[in-house]
Amino acid sequence: MYIYDTVSEAVNDLTKRGYTHNFKPCSEGIECTELNLKLSPENFKIKETYRFEGITDPADEAIVYAIESNNGIKGVLVNGYGIYSDSTTDAMVSKL
Repeated sequence: MYIYDTVSEAVNDLTKRGYTHNFKPCSEGIECTELNLKLSPENFKIKETYRFEGITDPADEAIVYAIESNNGIKGVLVNGYGIYSDSTTDAMVSKL
């Protein structure tokens, strides 16, 4: 595992390592709008996770997920946690 100080540092390094697409939650699981691709939980794996805690601002709390689909498409999903989390993403992660 790698160690990052900020969300942007993690996303930038993951991009350099091939996680070039952006995922977001959707009703089926996750989607990559630039590829017009939707993936259900059984069609992707979370390869790495990085959690960031806002020392002075709870809005800075986030989790970065490095995701790879069963057909090799790699990308990231960034989700806030606590009161700023996306409940769809939390539900999806709990299924995995």
